[in-house]
Amino acid sequence: MRVIVTRPAAQAASWVEALASHGIEAVALPLMRICAPIDSEPVSTVWRQVGASRLIFFVSANAVEHFFAMRPADAPWPAGALAGSTGPGTTAALRAGGVAAAHIVEPAAGSVQFDSETLWQQRLRQLDWHDATVHIVRGDGGREWLADTLREHGATVNFVAAYRRAEPDWDASALALLARALAQPADHLWLFSSSESIEHLTRHLAQSNPPLALPAGARALATHPRIAGTARLAGFAQVQLVRPGLADMVASLQSSSS
Repeated sequence: MRVIVTRPAAQAASWVEALASHGIEAVALPLMRICAPIDSEPVSTVWRQVGASRLIFFVSANAVEHFFAMRPADAPWPAGALAGSTGPGTTAALRAGGVAAAHIVEPAAGSVQFDSETLWQQRLRQLDWHDATVHIVRGDGGREWLADTLREHGATVNFVAAYRRAEPDWDASALALLARALAQPADHLWLFSSSESIEHLTRHLAQSNPPLALPAGARALATHPRIAGTARLAGFAQVQLVRPGLADMVASLQSSSS
């Protein structure tokens, strides 16, 4: 069985290497490109104001990496600001960016789900948000549940786009891999960490000439219930929910192949 890792290119390469170190055959098929924002000034503005912020919430590791790529030289993370994380990958990116563990708020390691709802319930709900300034660092668009919740509790919330999401590059290598996966569904297991990646895949299939479709036996792993739902709607016959950490991923893949 070959695992198809659909994360953006840099992350997909790291996951393929990590899975291979555990004896799992994996290959990268990035179904999303991550690009710099059209306008970088909003990120620069937040960096100038970060010391007056109560919380800077990062929706993903991509958000962290692009936000910190525009960090002013030698600017330390201010002691009064919390760095919000959705889970292990985002936290690892924050630590790599120099943010101390004491400044990071994230869901507990044993959480069933890693998302903004879990973070709110476990770490943020009990804090006073009256007159607090919060910045949510994300791509071009996204969910607004946490922003709405924080506003209801008195915070001023600002969105800042640190990157853009774009359609993948369907080069010859990607098309060949896709063709093998469609022809041999029993030998491939798709790994999804984004609903948008699934949407990019289904759009490409529909726009192909002639149009293509997922085979009846297509199988997938999804790292969140919303992503699993998108995969089922796209036509994946078997969709298994898996926690996003490497250890859980490896255990699930080894169980699937046994």
